[in-house]
Amino acid sequence: MLKKAARRCQEHWAATYHLACRPPSDIISTVEFNHTGELLATGDKGGRVVIFQREQESKNQVHRRGEYNVYSTFQSHEPEFDYLKSLEIEEKINKIRWLPQQNAAYFLLSTNDKTVKLWKVSERDKRPEGYNLKDEEGRLRDPATITTLRVPVLRPMDLMVEATPRRVFANAHTYHINSISVNSDYETYMSADDLRINLWNFEITNQSFNIVDIKPANMEELTEVITAAEFHPHHCNTFVYSSSKGTIRLCDMRASALCDRHTKFFEEPEDPSNRSFFSEIISSISDVKFSHSGRYIMTRDYLTVKVWDLNMENRPIETYQVHDYLRSKLCSLYENDCIFDKFECVWNGSDSVIMTGSYNNFFRMFDRNTKRDVTLEASRENSKPRAILKPRKVCVGGKRRKDEISVDSLDFSKKILHTAWHPSENIIAVAATNNLYIFQDKVN
Repeated sequence: MLKKAARRCQEHWAATYHLACRPPSDIISTVEFNHTGELLATGDKGGRVVIFQREQESKNQVHRRGEYNVYSTFQSHEPEFDYLKSLEIEEKINKIRWLPQQNAAYFLLSTNDKTVKLWKVSERDKRPEGYNLKDEEGRLRDPATITTLRVPVLRPMDLMVEATPRRVFANAHTYHINSISVNSDYETYMSADDLRINLWNFEITNQSFNIVDIKPANMEELTEVITAAEFHPHHCNTFVYSSSKGTIRLCDMRASALCDRHTKFFEEPEDPSNRSFFSEIISSISDVKFSHSGRYIMTRDYLTVKVWDLNMENRPIETYQVHDYLRSKLCSLYENDCIFDKFECVWNGSDSVIMTGSYNNFFRMFDRNTKRDVTLEASRENSKPRAILKPRKVCVGGKRRKDEISVDSLDFSKKILHTAWHPSENIIAVAATNNLYIFQDKVN
């Protein structure tokens, strides 16, 4: 069904709708589906988490299932101040990760630069009434007035969704947290900053175990930083982390307590003919993701998406050019700091299609089987419900066709850094600054 997804992108991807869910000052900073795809969580620059729930299928609209409506909104993080370092700590949500659902409640991790929190999201549609020691307003009654014993009963009430902080994991990172990843044992998770990766137990908040430390004795000798980290989807002892030098290290926690020596090292040799002032900057990896099968690793640098086979370390098996037309614009992108933008990448449910963002609110899809690719745009103009998305093309030079856009006309303030793909269906969520767009394959 998903085999020809990229080709169908050109014909059938349609807007479910567009959600302008926040004021312009609060830019969406992360997007994440839960393991079933029924819930979609977004975090923003203002420290808020908004959870959307998928509508259930009705008898009247069998094929219209898929729209997501606001389910819960809560303030996850507040701005803080580190008095020892005279440093402001932003409330911005860097990452959200869902835990598999074990009961009626949902659990998710959210993190800002310094603190990870575990949240419980639950529903309540009944309230207890008939207490002996309290009146209906909740005030304590005078014991002298209590002459009979009552059995409290549960009465129906309007559905209320509550978000409760269950754990706060703090004071373990000197530098800014860039990644969190839940282990497949569902007992532990890791958090990574620029120089260290810590392993946490969900039940223990006051201590963590440092599993990676690349901080040199002399900070002047620092040559690279950790940019992203993720656990293997099936093997609880294995994880990867990427660096600003464009390298990926696979580590095995069974080898040693401190994973200062990697098990595998993935790096593509640089072509000397392409060497330039910007080579090191654009080779920095901004995101790393295991495939659902666990066989492949996908990485995103500034210009490309690469797919690596775990059994081949010397070069990627696939390289996809995201916006190679920007190679001639690197100087101006460096001056306006866009060259330091950190784009994410995601797999579809069957690992056959990959998606990542670009500028001008463009996002790209690459079909690994057919080698087809498509550029689509998330904008208010094409976000009417059921509107079919039309492929976009960028003209590098020469005569521009009617349906093409010139590379000089691209808006670099409009960028898609964060995307998410439903774990089993062709439904995608795209965050474009302060707007959230949800698209689905019309075949679904």
